[in-house]
Amino acid sequence: MEAFYIYLIKSSGLIALFYLAYHFMLRKETFFTSNRWFLLLGLFTSVLLPLVVFTKIIWVEPTPVNYDWSSLPITTTVNEDHTEEYIYLGLAMLYCMGALYLLTKFGFDFYSLQKVFKGKIIKRQADFKFIDLQDNLAPFSFFNTIVYNSSLYTTAELENILEHEKVHSDQNHTVDVLISRVFCILFWFNPLIWLYKKAILQNLEFIADSEATKKTSDKKAYQLTLLKITTQENCVAITNHFYQSLIKKRIVMLNKNQSKKSNSWKYTLVLPALVAFVSLFQIEVVAQEKVKEETIKVESKNPVTTTLEIQQEKDSIKKIKALVINNSKNEGIDQNTEIFIDGKKVSKEELDRTNPDDITTMNVIKENNKSIIRIVTKGKTAQSTSLFNSNTQVTDLGLENLDPNGLKIIQKPNSTYTVTKITKEINGIPSDAEYFIDGKKVSPLEAESMNPNHISSVNVQKEGTSTKNSIRIITKSYLDGKEMIPEPPTPPTAPTFKSKVPKVDPAKKDNKGWGISFETSAPEDNITRIQNDKNVDYKKAIIIINGKISDYQALDKLKPEDIFSVGAQKPSNGPESTKQNALKKYGKKALNGIIEIETKEFHKK
Repeated sequence: MEAFYIYLIKSSGLIALFYLAYHFMLRKETFFTSNRWFLLLGLFTSVLLPLVVFTKIIWVEPTPVNYDWSSLPITTTVNEDHTEEYIYLGLAMLYCMGALYLLTKFGFDFYSLQKVFKGKIIKRQADFKFIDLQDNLAPFSFFNTIVYNSSLYTTAELENILEHEKVHSDQNHTVDVLISRVFCILFWFNPLIWLYKKAILQNLEFIADSEATKKTSDKKAYQLTLLKITTQENCVAITNHFYQSLIKKRIVMLNKNQSKKSNSWKYTLVLPALVAFVSLFQIEVVAQEKVKEETIKVESKNPVTTTLEIQQEKDSIKKIKALVINNSKNEGIDQNTEIFIDGKKVSKEELDRTNPDDITTMNVIKENNKSIIRIVTKGKTAQSTSLFNSNTQVTDLGLENLDPNGLKIIQKPNSTYTVTKITKEINGIPSDAEYFIDGKKVSPLEAESMNPNHISSVNVQKEGTSTKNSIRIITKSYLDGKEMIPEPPTPPTAPTFKSKVPKVDPAKKDNKGWGISFETSAPEDNITRIQNDKNVDYKKAIIIINGKISDYQALDKLKPEDIFSVGAQKPSNGPESTKQNALKKYGKKALNGIIEIETKEFHKK
């Protein structure tokens, strides 16, 4: 869990690095396409680079550790503090709740988009799909589908809008939008990710504006179209929509001179920061002990043409603690400890006089508050043997415990021969020792990581004449016939969310689905929009001004700036229930359409 939090912190730091680099060095440059790839590369680098770890090995001198196995602690009950675990669990729940909420909202946006597309007539042109809506939505594109309302714009304005949206579709800007949304879900707790997303969307609009103006003859008319769209804020979240709140910046960038190519060096400024990040946080230092090497030179009276190189190679990771007879006042051996050497009970003073090299096996048993140490020595039957056909004894070289299979003989015409003894003996235990826990063979690392409180007894066998040395450990749970399996934590309860039912306006409760109203987007267009509406002929329709039935002459006399709201509907195009309600209320003329107008003066009253 802690590793996951560290990963999130590292990724958030890299996101901040790329965003600040863009904001202070690249935001005002006109390298729009290069900025797009820079921002996307920053996101993917932020999630991948923390996963790359380099290992650095440092060789250290071996440090002997004297540990007396007779001082194994008695089992005691310790109340562990789980505060840190609860904190991590609480943070995990909070993170999951935030991510789940945003993921649900992401799915709802897809559902809303699907509702817009459902049942609509699609016109195909080249690789594009066009959908002409009657709804008051800002123009947008989703992959190669472009959606707009042609009744809201002139021919020239619509041409500018379509050129803009075609750029989004051609360059697959929808992919950038979706990627930024996914990163907002994963790193919602990082405030800079929301600014990062905003920078991506804004740069995409710069790209589309720049390419679209290259295909339009009137650059000023294109900018006026941008201003007109600012009044239409109804748009789908996961699309490339023509409306953007930062219209001023888009117009500024349209009129800005192209940046010099020499300014491209700014992209490389992020590289030293990435190198520093890897050096500080992505290099793992591993310490390994050096191999102890001893070289012994032996002079022989008789010329000998033999050189022995004795080499024992064993895997050395981390070995079990040393079994050492403590000669400093028997520290760690209490008064309840009984000591047996070759079956004979001895005192602690006799144990001190025992040479550790004479020990073959040592068995340590702990029962309740009583400890028993049983030691078996080699005895006095071992005899010295000569080597090299000289007067030098093997025992003088200290080679009696070496593996004969590891001897390598090389012929050299020299009266002096060198014996190199390479040993990997960690803390007094031969590195070729085999480890057994409850009768099961394990690695030295597993034996090292055992909790001493769980150990009942340890049997150590150091066999000088055998190629195998063994350390056998018996746990308390094995004697009780139980496995030490930790109880899994109780899984957290899934969060619940409460949804609110939208309130119904009592004033519109009797409309029965056929009356609609919308606020004017531009006062001077109100009358023109009604007069040019292809769906409803205002001269034949029922016109209601401030709640009273009027005629089209009165509508023509109205001043656009005096109008507060306008609503238009044709019941004949709606469901049967809507048609019947209109006929019942206004008669057959209602089938030609109904136009409702409310003036500002009437609205104030």
